[in-house]
Order: sequence, then C-alpha cells, then structure tokens
Amino acid sequence: MANKLASGKISASTQRYLDIAEIRDNTVIMKDGTLRSVILVSSINFSLKSEDEQGAIIAAYVGFLNNIDFPLQVVVQSRELDIENYLNALKQKEKEQTNELLKIQIAEYIQYITELISIGKIMNKKFYLVVPYNPITDKQKGFFSSLTDALKPGSLVKMKREMFLRRREKLTRRVENTISGLASIGLNAVELDTQGLVELYYNTYNPVVSANQKLADINKLRISE
Repeated sequence: MANKLASGKISASTQRYLDIAEIRDNTVIMKDGTLRSVILVSSINFSLKSEDEQGAIIAAYVGFLNNIDFPLQVVVQSRELDIENYLNALKQKEKEQTNELLKIQIAEYIQYITELISIGKIMNKKFYLVVPYNPITDKQKGFFSSLTDALKPGSLVKMKREMFLRRREKLTRRVENTISGLASIGLNAVELDTQGLVELYYNTYNPVVSANQKLADINKLRISE
C-alpha cells in the first residue's frame, strides 16, 4: 500500500523497513498479523496533589496494573510547540479591535509571547498507550490454532475482513478496559481514529517534513495497491 502523503510519496524502499502493513478502521495492522490500537492520554501534575490524593492515585494505578493481563507500551513524544497560527490570530484580533486600550494590551501580549519563545523553545508533550493484540498469546485460544490463524498468508500483507473483525473485537475489549482503568486514576483517554493514527505515524517518521507539510485528510489521499 502506498499513500500519497502531503506533496511527497513514500517510496517502496522506505515501506520495506516498516513493520506496519496497513492502517484502517482505527487499527494498525502489523505485517505479522498482530494489531495495535493507540490511546492518547492526558496527564496530571502529581507533585501538586496533596499527600492523600497522591496515595489515592498510586493505589488506583496499582489496581489498574493488576487488572491488565496484556502488555502495554508507553510512548511519550516531546515536540516543539508551533504557535505561529496562534500569533497570527492574535494579530488579526489586534487589527479588528476598536477599543484602543484592548488594542494596546493585545500588542503587548504578542510582544511578550514573541520574546518568550525567542529565549527558548516551548515544548509540548503528548502521552500515548499502545494496546496490542497477538492471536498467538490469546489465552482464550489454543496455541496451535492461534499459530495457524496468525500464519495465514492473508495476515502477512492484507488481513481478510472476517479475521480482522474477530481480532479487532478482542482488541476493542482491551482498549475499553484500559480506558476504564485510566479513568479510575483520573486520566482522560481517547482511542485514536484512522486519521489520528496516520497523522501520528506520519509525524513520527517524518519530523522535518511534517513541520512544513501537513497531512491531508486520508479520505482525499490517492491509494495505489
């Protein structure tokens, strides 16, 4: 599968080094037939909590881990925050402002923000949980039946629809359990949809290009088989 992303095109040689076969239906399908869902998770400032609140958070976190019987991958991405659009919006409001005092205040605020980012980079952190499903390690199925299911030819490149739906159902349960467990800790979480997944991997594998060329709506991308 070759997607025409932004104005460039991913070459076949690059795709050979990726473990991803395709992304569809809010799911990352790996070349080995396993699945991945990615959950975007909010953060909490633990150090600002009271001692009792910290104890409650730790207890909830321990309970969350004890209720998870599958591996989770924690990914933290730290990127330079792009506030150019924000500054442009402020400048537009400054032009449209009729109140002279508010106009001056907006101009001073723009100057303050500009000086602040000139001193150092403002970083933005995002936290993700990657939830996997591997049919070979599925405890509800026998080892040999799982192994046979995983090694079917269709799973290596393009997974058959019915096989995908079976695995996706099991993955969905894991995602729901994970989000519910995170809520008990006080963390908001949302599963990335197909567009969000494509943007995440596009930005991850193309950090320089993605800063200048934003990914188009995947529904408008030209797909070649």
